[in-house]
Amino acid sequence: MTDATASFPTITVTPQAATDAYRATDLGAGALGSATAGSDPTSFGSTLQRAMESAVDLGHTADDQAMKAIAGGGNITDVVTAVSKANLALQSTVAIRDRMVQAYQDIIKMPI
Repeated sequence: MTDATASFPTITVTPQAATDAYRATDLGAGALGSATAGSDPTSFGSTLQRAMESAVDLGHTADDQAMKAIAGGGNITDVVTAVSKANLALQSTVAIRDRMVQAYQDIIKMPI
């Protein structure tokens, strides 16, 4: 009998590799929304703004697909796909918000 854990690969992620991956994702998301004039497009605020704009756009796309289906002209697969993407974006947005609120509360609790 073989060891079941031996078949799982080990993945080592360095902080630099994670930073590079986030930067590549951020730069690839440039088409999702434009940064405010004069702001740093690689800043956390700009990245968060683009993510929020993307989530709103996915919601609008889901609404449009649902309206097409209600009118009889849409494809049910497109509707389900659009709604699933919007749902995932909303769940991600809520998770980010919850983490930010928790971080704020942790900072407030720190002794001065």
